[in-house]
Amino acid sequence: MQRGGHARDPRVRATGRNPRRQRREAGDGGEAPLRRRLRPGESKDERRRPPAIDGRLGNVNRVPPHPCDVAGCSAPGKLILFGEHAVVFGEPALSTAVDLRAEVYARPHDEWLADGRPIDDPRYAYVKAAVEKAGETSPLWLEVRSALPEGSGLGSSAAVTVATLGAVHGRRGSIDPGKIAREAFEVELAVQGRASPIDTTTATAGGAILAAPDKEDNLLWSMERDGRRWFLHHRKLPAMDLVVGFTGVNAPTGPLVAKVRDLVDGKPEARRWIEEIGDITIQGLRALQGKDWKVAGALMDRDHELLNKLGVGHPLLDKLVVAARSTSFGAKLTGAGGGGSMIALTDRPEETASGIAAAGGRAFIVHAEPRGAMVLP
Repeated sequence: MQRGGHARDPRVRATGRNPRRQRREAGDGGEAPLRRRLRPGESKDERRRPPAIDGRLGNVNRVPPHPCDVAGCSAPGKLILFGEHAVVFGEPALSTAVDLRAEVYARPHDEWLADGRPIDDPRYAYVKAAVEKAGETSPLWLEVRSALPEGSGLGSSAAVTVATLGAVHGRRGSIDPGKIAREAFEVELAVQGRASPIDTTTATAGGAILAAPDKEDNLLWSMERDGRRWFLHHRKLPAMDLVVGFTGVNAPTGPLVAKVRDLVDGKPEARRWIEEIGDITIQGLRALQGKDWKVAGALMDRDHELLNKLGVGHPLLDKLVVAARSTSFGAKLTGAGGGGSMIALTDRPEETASGIAAAGGRAFIVHAEPRGAMVLP
C-alpha cells in the first residue's frame, strides 16, 4: 500500500535522483531513512500507518468516519505543456501534474497561525483565502510544506491552495474533489485578479488535464467566470522525459496575467497570438499522444516565441531554452513566465539537465504524477 504523497525533497540533482531515495537505497551501509517529525499528539505507530489510496483523484474521495482534530492533505505541482496565458481567454491548454508536492496540516489553535506566523502575513495569502473560502471560523494552526519553489511556474500556489482546502475540509470529515477544485479556482481569482482553472484542477485531479472551451470525453467538471466557460478533462499521455530549468527569478502570476490582459485588450494582433497558442495546444496534444516528439518539440518552440511576443519572457528563460534545445526536441517557458521556469521535451534528459545547469539554471528531471490531492495520515 502506498504512503500518502509527502512533499518530495526539493534538492533534486540534475541526474533526476532524489537524495532521500539514494539514502534509502544505500541499505545497511547508508544513512537511516529520513522520517517526517511527529505531528502534535501523534505516536510513532500512527506515523508509520499508511493511508488508503483509491481512484485516479489520489485518495481525496476517502471520507473519514468522523471529524478529526488534525487533518492533512497534499497536492501535486504542475507543468503547462501548452496554452499558458491563452487559457485565461478561453483557449485550450494542456497540463500535467508532476511528482513535486505541497502538503498542509491543520489543527485547532487559539489564534490563526501559518507556520507559527500570523495568517495575515502576505506570504500566506493563498492559505488565508483558502480557509476563508472553506468557511472555516474556528482558529487553526496551519503547517505548510512544499517542494515547489514559489514563483517557479510549477503551480506552487495552486498546490498549496488545494492542500489547504483539503486539510480544512478533511477536519470536517467530508472531501469532495469537484468542490475543492472550484473553491481553489475562486481563491486564485481572488488573490491574482484573473486566472484559469487548469492549475487548480491539475493539483486536485492529477494526471494530464485538457482545459477546453467545449465539452469532450473524459470530462471532470466545468467552470465559468466572466462569461467564459472551461471544460476540464482528463487526458492520457505516453511516458515522456521532461526537464525543468528554474531561473531562480520569482515571478508572481497576478501582474503577468494582468499585463497580457492589457496587451490583448489594446492590441488586435495580440488576440491573434492568443488564438494561435490555442491551436498549438490541440496540435501539441495530438503530437504527444502519437509520440511524434519532433513535431511536439517544434510546437513548443513556436509557443515560446508567441509567449515572448505577449511580453512574459525573460532573458534568463531564453538563455536556458537555447541551452536545452541542443539536446532536446523543443523547449519553452512554462507557467506565467517573467522568470520562473522553462521545460524541455527530450530523450537525453541527463544531458539536457546538464546544459541547463551550465547556462545558470537549476535543472531537474520530473515525472508525471497520476495522483492528485491526497489525504495524509
